Amino acid sequence: MIRVLLADDQALVRAGFKALLDAPPDIEVAGEAADGEEALRRVRELRPDVVLMDIRMPLLDGLAATRRITGDPALEQVRVVVLTTFELDEYVFEAIRSGASGFLVKDTEPEELVRAVRAVVEGDALLSPGVTRRLIAEFAARSKEPTAFASLGELTEREREVMALVGIGLTNDEIARRLVVSPLTAKTHVSRTMVKLGARDRAQLVVLAYESGLVRPGWLG
Repeated sequence: MIRVLLADDQALVRAGFKALLDAPPDIEVAGEAADGEEALRRVRELRPDVVLMDIRMPLLDGLAATRRITGDPALEQVRVVVLTTFELDEYVFEAIRSGASGFLVKDTEPEELVRAVRAVVEGDALLSPGVTRRLIAEFAARSKEPTAFASLGELTEREREVMALVGIGLTNDEIARRLVVSPLTAKTHVSRTMVKLGARDRAQLVVLAYESGLVRPGWLG
């Protein structure tokens, strides 16, 4: 059973999401929160698998709450999906930099919301290739000198190659075609790379690929 916490200051929005997520047999809404501070308390109390986190909330906004959750080693298994009314690039950028596993707009189709919850539990990132490329472009615009990551030395040559392909926004299927391997093999390489680097999920792997200098602005296509 996938346990979800809903964090949104609008009761009607929470009620709508609850009705959608309680319907599938493998998902349950374990709790709700009306502001960022309450969201933090409820996450620590309930330890949900996924938090659907609104950005604009009183007391503590969703991005700050996300940083607190993803920065707490005791909550490393909790995945945060940031929700907002608008698909603004600066929100996408800050959400992923804050440690969110994905980003969804509130008018997402019901079946897409359910798919999204299942996807982040499996370690996938909720970013379309188009959004991923915009995210990387944003990193390029704000980029500083690459940071040296000692853990990159633990990766095999193939894993570094796979990490770079994840970094430029390719899906597992696209990576498989590029490397002429099966999608399962590509997924295995991605998973092993995340484990070695301590990346929470695919979204964080994109961040690490860019911040380490493994992916450079010139790679954008």
